[in-house]
Amino acid sequence: MAEDGLRIGGLSSGLAVILNGEDGKENSSRSHFVSCCDDLGHQSVERTLEYVFALPNKSLGPLVSSVDRNVVRSILKNEFLKYHVNSEASVSNRDGIAVDNGSVPQIVGLEEVSICGDIRIVKSPLLLESFAMFSSARGNVRVWKGKWMYEVTLETSGIQQLGWATVTCPFTDHKGVGDADDSYAFDGRRVKKWNKEAEIYGQPWVAGDIIGCCIDLDCNEISFYRNGVSLGVAFSGIRKLGPGSGYYPAISLSQGERCKLNFGAHPFRYQINGYLPLQEPPSVNACATQLLQCLSRLLGMERAERSSVEKSRSLKRFVSLEEIFYPVSHGICEEFFSVLEADMGSIEYVSWGIVVSFMMEVFGVQVPHDYSSLDRVVDVFLQYQDSHVMFEHILNALSCGCKTASIVLTECPYSGSYPYLALVCHILRREELMVLWWKSSDFEFIFEGFLSRKSPNRQDLQCMMPSVWWPGSCEDVSYESSMMLTTTALSEGVNKIEEKHRELCLLVMQFIPPISSLQFPGSVFRTFIQNILLKNRGADRNMPPPGVSSNSVLVSLYTVILHFLSEGFSMGDCCNWLKTSESDGCHVGFLHRGGQQSFPVGLFLKNDPHRADISRLGGSFSHLLKSHPVYDQEAEVIRWEEGCMDDEETRVTHLTEQKPCCCSNYDADFSRSLKYPIRYAAKGSRGHCSPNPERSAQVAAECSAGNLNDDIADKPSTSDQSESEFGYHPVRHMRIVPRESNTSTTTLREEELLDALLLLYHVGLAPNFKQASNYMSHQSQSISLLEETDKQIRERPCSEQLKRLKEARNNYRDDVIDCVRHCTWYRVSLFSRWKQRGMYAACMWIVQLLLVLSKMDLVFIYIPEFYLEALVDCFHVLRKSDPPFVPSAIFIKQGLASFVTFVVTHFNDPRVSSADLRDLLLQSISVLVQYKEYLSAFENNEAATLRMPKALLSAFDNRSWIPVTNILLRLCKGYGFGSSKHGESSSSSVVFQRLLREACINDEGLFSAFLNRLFNTLSWTMTEFSVSVREMQEKYQHSLQVSDFQQRKCCVIFDLSCNLARVLEFCTHEIPQAFLSGSDTNLRRLTELIVFILNHITSAADTEFFDLSLRRNGQSSEKVNRGTILAPLVGIILNLLDASTEPESIGKNDVVGIFSSMDCPDTIHCGFQYLLEHNWAGSFRGDAYLTKLRQLECFLGLVLCRIETQEIEKTRSGTVTDADDGMCCICYATVADAQFVPCSHRSCYGCISRHLLNCVRCFFCNATVGEVIKKVETKNISDQDLSRLVPLSSLINSQCVPSP
Repeated sequence: MAEDGLRIGGLSSGLAVILNGEDGKENSSRSHFVSCCDDLGHQSVERTLEYVFALPNKSLGPLVSSVDRNVVRSILKNEFLKYHVNSEASVSNRDGIAVDNGSVPQIVGLEEVSICGDIRIVKSPLLLESFAMFSSARGNVRVWKGKWMYEVTLETSGIQQLGWATVTCPFTDHKGVGDADDSYAFDGRRVKKWNKEAEIYGQPWVAGDIIGCCIDLDCNEISFYRNGVSLGVAFSGIRKLGPGSGYYPAISLSQGERCKLNFGAHPFRYQINGYLPLQEPPSVNACATQLLQCLSRLLGMERAERSSVEKSRSLKRFVSLEEIFYPVSHGICEEFFSVLEADMGSIEYVSWGIVVSFMMEVFGVQVPHDYSSLDRVVDVFLQYQDSHVMFEHILNALSCGCKTASIVLTECPYSGSYPYLALVCHILRREELMVLWWKSSDFEFIFEGFLSRKSPNRQDLQCMMPSVWWPGSCEDVSYESSMMLTTTALSEGVNKIEEKHRELCLLVMQFIPPISSLQFPGSVFRTFIQNILLKNRGADRNMPPPGVSSNSVLVSLYTVILHFLSEGFSMGDCCNWLKTSESDGCHVGFLHRGGQQSFPVGLFLKNDPHRADISRLGGSFSHLLKSHPVYDQEAEVIRWEEGCMDDEETRVTHLTEQKPCCCSNYDADFSRSLKYPIRYAAKGSRGHCSPNPERSAQVAAECSAGNLNDDIADKPSTSDQSESEFGYHPVRHMRIVPRESNTSTTTLREEELLDALLLLYHVGLAPNFKQASNYMSHQSQSISLLEETDKQIRERPCSEQLKRLKEARNNYRDDVIDCVRHCTWYRVSLFSRWKQRGMYAACMWIVQLLLVLSKMDLVFIYIPEFYLEALVDCFHVLRKSDPPFVPSAIFIKQGLASFVTFVVTHFNDPRVSSADLRDLLLQSISVLVQYKEYLSAFENNEAATLRMPKALLSAFDNRSWIPVTNILLRLCKGYGFGSSKHGESSSSSVVFQRLLREACINDEGLFSAFLNRLFNTLSWTMTEFSVSVREMQEKYQHSLQVSDFQQRKCCVIFDLSCNLARVLEFCTHEIPQAFLSGSDTNLRRLTELIVFILNHITSAADTEFFDLSLRRNGQSSEKVNRGTILAPLVGIILNLLDASTEPESIGKNDVVGIFSSMDCPDTIHCGFQYLLEHNWAGSFRGDAYLTKLRQLECFLGLVLCRIETQEIEKTRSGTVTDADDGMCCICYATVADAQFVPCSHRSCYGCISRHLLNCVRCFFCNATVGEVIKKVETKNISDQDLSRLVPLSSLINSQCVPSP
């Protein structure tokens, strides 16, 4: 239709264009259609040509011959140039500018002598990157009068200072643009403007932004624009300069930052009215523009004729438009390329500008696209030799457009980079253009650009989501539906872009390069992936190395591969050439096929340059090649049956009757129940994503996710286990076979894509999930604070307090709205149902692979570390999905039972050389056992019940004691004093409590070492807590405020102390003989620890400041009172008392005697009295605790009575003075009855035994202790000592737990 045609010069093109009469001013009654045959019908061809070339009416006389190229060229040279180019050509006023290079034509670039640091041009003309910590440079052009601008396209979004500076501005390793007089800059990373001093200015920038740097020397102002939107005047009143000097465009970049400078070599993306480019545009641009407008009008007429073909059949014609289209279009293109050939330097400018715009207008940015018209244009262009150069520039320009295009809500779903991708996908279906692109030196750079997707900043999100709603909010009710519609539109827009990414990658996969050696489909794509992964080594570091790709490239490539592996290939029979593990089932995604699985272990063993420096489970690749060389195993393929590592009764595979979560019927049912997931979202992650329209039959609506990083901290662990212990579960149906043929080595395998997928996840996706998790956590906190503030406002406080509360409420509300927008964007851009389905299947696949390979020591140690890291992170991302991917009750049970097997088997596997990785697995256990549903999966897992109890006790060391404590605390819940109030006993694990008790009793040495570390750790945490409280108190007395860091530190240490005390309470409940039988060392240490804690908690200074130091925002009073640490102390004492009354404990260690022997009777009395007077009612249901307190009160009475008796006996018999050499100089309580060998220092046997648990050196002279001589008194040998040599090992082992 005519209305759909291109509008140029205010006229609609096509056959519906109305040509006016002779003077052009007649009314419409005298108008006629050029396609009609009326009384002037014999002039239809001339009138058509006049319209195409925008000539005055009847300016062309009757044609004496048929229309051909010569006629068209004659019209162009004689008429067209006369009416258009010559009359419209004008010379811009470029006074006030000078280029210092003196060349003709004057090319604006960098002034090499000005470069400080290491700025390199990584791609012509001016794509720059800094390889030094801070680099600066100036352009070779200066301005002193007029209004000028240049554009900077940000390839990265870090610290860059962009602006203007004089030649006198000094550049150093630490100072750049904006750090001196007459030097002005804007930095969007820090959101500041710089002129010696920094001030807040502008908006945060993101990669893909185009920053316009404008200087107005008529008004003496400098301003900046972000994507064509003014950020305001940054600097005014700048100093005027004369022709001898001037302001230079200048930039400063920190290390690894990249940007592209456009001084005018390309048309500006956002031309600011009134400002001129620093480099003058080529003179032929105006003529080229007019010629393409002629071609556009011709295409519009052809398009209109197609749309009205039925009507045209009834009209009498002298000539059809089709007959003149070929000569006219070729004549125009001949003239067009002739103009470009006259000035070859202009082809880049024209291609980036008017040609790309012309092709986009012909093709259409919205559907339906005009494929026919675009094909006709490309056909004509390709007939000219210079078109290849032009198409290279077109591909570059389209790639750049993908990087800089923003998603606009009103344009969805065909927004962002979609129009550029749709155009390039269509033209690259031509083999000639695909070959041209592949042969280009910029092939991979352009490909990365196509895969780029610009991320929004806060202001962009505000435009994309003007209305924000979250469950429980007080916003307008209409905001809920508005946000749902907005999120749906954005989701569709992202889906359209992802579809085009997949289409482009499939075109590259199918492409077979025309070279002499035999190539297979997928070879080009494989090479691209390998180079991307090689280029992005270290991209996950805090300071990535220079040259890494944009994160959006990694995310897009990951998304493409995940779709291929999970949903299959959707373009015809394109998957027929792909090397698969199965001959059938190719229509099912690789990750969901089930049955026999295979993996080429050569992926791990090859010494490829793009993989050699990747860390492996067993260490570095170079070290493994020397210590564990591999030879013939590179050609092996390992095969196994899906689910072979699971228990028979709990096995769930893609071929069993009960399907995994990713393929079960419940998946679709559950997604339907979440039609409006925003309604069901938790506080931390409220949002909504629409269903993905393109999916297989098993894919459902999308969902959101978080990250495990807010639950798991990187803390390494150690292990005492031997390698022989790792391999508990036999591998069923596993075999190793050689490769079928050499051909498969050159055919892209799906296993290779899976390998790339995991590495892309590790370096690209994991950081995004972490950031999304941070936003969700912050959103949850802000909502809680907002609700608490609203509650306080409703209580109607005084006017001054009300004012402060309203200000705080506005801040909290702004934080919530910002977090909701960011969380929604992460859901839209990273998650849909099919993605989570694919991630779940990938977790199943990888954990099975790792378990199978764990039976092959030589291969297992060569597995890259990122396999394990990606598996764990992906698992927890899915686990924390909100709304949930599937209910937590079946998340592990239906498909990921192997994950439990893997983490409990390998968290202290010595073959895993990295302590960080082992601890990552330990942290996963720590997180999972906190939930009843996941704890049951551990209880029903054979590997967990066999291995985990002993492994946890051995892993309790200086590095991993925190996660082990959390795990033990969760397993041991339910029997502690005061724990029944919150129903902990109902969620306890009776299974693991029994297993832990058996492990402690059966392995006395293991439990003895664990108990010693437990005593030491609890003593250290309480000491740290006491010191922290005193530091806070001192600072509070001076400034009346406490820093958040200090308060958090106190809270964390206190929580750890409480957890350790609970674990110790469990030990006294389940293994009391460890304290009551044998040596009294454990009982004495336990008693001292109780007294030590009571002294810290009840001291006057700490008591006064206790509540303030532990109070947290939004925390209930139950969690900050002293009862959390006092309750386990009471439980420990009562457990010992109960056990000591048992018949088998009579005559063993005396609990009352040990307490009464402590040299601090006042502390004991005060501490126990504090325990008795504490308000325990809030910790119990009913008054059952009163009986326990009476028992504790009786025990205190016995201790005080014993102390009083001991004092009376000492008074009667006379006490030994402190100077008496016969007493132990450590405890001053018992006789020094033991002697170190060889240094001969003496102490009591108890003190020596305790000391040797942690150190084998004398605590007097630091000499190494070989053995201990214990003095034994006998009644038969008076005045003589019978000395007995006690070996050191026997002394240490004597503290082990005796058998019951």
